[in-house]
Amino acid sequence: MKILVIGSGGREHALCWALRKSKRVTQIFCAPGNGGTAEVAQNIPVAAHQIEALAQFAIREAVDLTVVGPELPLTLGIVDVFEDKGLAIIGPSAAAARLEGSKIFAKEFMQRYGIPSSSFEKTGSWKHAVEIVRSGHFGFPVVIKADGLAAGKGVIIARNLKEAELAISQIMVEKALGSAGDNIIIEQFLEGEETSFLVFSDGVHALPMVTAQDHKAVFDNDQGPNTGGMGAYSTDWILSPSACQQVMERIVKPTLEGMAAEGAPFRGILYVGLMLTSEGMTVLEYNTRFGDPETQPILFRLNSDLVEVFEGIRDQNLEGITLDWDHDTSVCVVLAAGGYPGEFERGKAISGIAEAETLPGVKVFHGGTENQDGSPISTSGRVLGVTAKAESLNAAIGLVYQAVDRIHFDQMHYRRDIGRKGLRKESLRMKADR
Repeated sequence: MKILVIGSGGREHALCWALRKSKRVTQIFCAPGNGGTAEVAQNIPVAAHQIEALAQFAIREAVDLTVVGPELPLTLGIVDVFEDKGLAIIGPSAAAARLEGSKIFAKEFMQRYGIPSSSFEKTGSWKHAVEIVRSGHFGFPVVIKADGLAAGKGVIIARNLKEAELAISQIMVEKALGSAGDNIIIEQFLEGEETSFLVFSDGVHALPMVTAQDHKAVFDNDQGPNTGGMGAYSTDWILSPSACQQVMERIVKPTLEGMAAEGAPFRGILYVGLMLTSEGMTVLEYNTRFGDPETQPILFRLNSDLVEVFEGIRDQNLEGITLDWDHDTSVCVVLAAGGYPGEFERGKAISGIAEAETLPGVKVFHGGTENQDGSPISTSGRVLGVTAKAESLNAAIGLVYQAVDRIHFDQMHYRRDIGRKGLRKESLRMKADR
């Protein structure tokens, strides 16, 4: 079986790695891929947004199944194009991908179908946006979101009026996020704990994955600007079984039913960003694909054949599939380029990856690398995702940072507290059980 994976980040390396474990896979292509995917797949020099070129490649190479990693090609309609040509592909249609492609569409969709979310106002006017924050209707902190795709950087939490006005100016006047900021959402800030809840969906049925918790802020203790994600961990007890059932019944089910009712059945990977507040679960956002870096620790725990799961989506037959997950805990720490999420330098020589992977239970997923003269160099802001698995969260954290200590590139920086919130939660849970 030939498979094409589209994308170039750590998520795509993890997908290629997981798919390579299937005995049914004969060849994996990754477009455009990175230095890590080159180890388990054949990299193809076609960008993820070059949809027609990707489709022609899939036809020419008789690719049996294509898996889309990033959000941009999904919102551009890659699934529609491939399916029109009779090509099997995993991901939502352009209409269904609006759940991620437009924050305004997603918020109004949640309103229509009674899915819990925070209050908000939308606007395409800088003047109106400033009036909203000055009115104090949402208080402070207040959340300001660009409507369109912004590579994980379109959400700003403004602590006061000055910060809110600055954020609005940067997005709507200075166009720091391009056309993604033509329209914005101003919404209520929610106190609580974030959780990532992902499911495989065939349009009707949904299979939940193990839960994970992302760490978006660039610095320890959730300080600094948001990034695409600086690390994540996955363990069985992030949400209780009853809480998982609530998410399926109150959020996932009405989401799938609502999209079907609107003529855009959701097939692919649905990511629900949750905020666990004192008043219950609230949806922060939808993504319409695997998260990055959540994919790394989640797939590190998957024992089932991922090809069979994707075929279940393709054939709209997920109901007959049972997922087998490892009960160990996994942790991923992102190693970033100096200056990220702002300006950063590329081309830094990387050492120590092989040494890190000699540790049992460790895998280093490449997020932004390429091979130069046989050695890896950095090519983007999030360079590597060092991932480890162990029997407990504490052990997994210790192991992953032991692996991190073996890796080096100039100006490398990373958070040193990935999973620490989980340790506090685990301690409280253990006390409650006594």
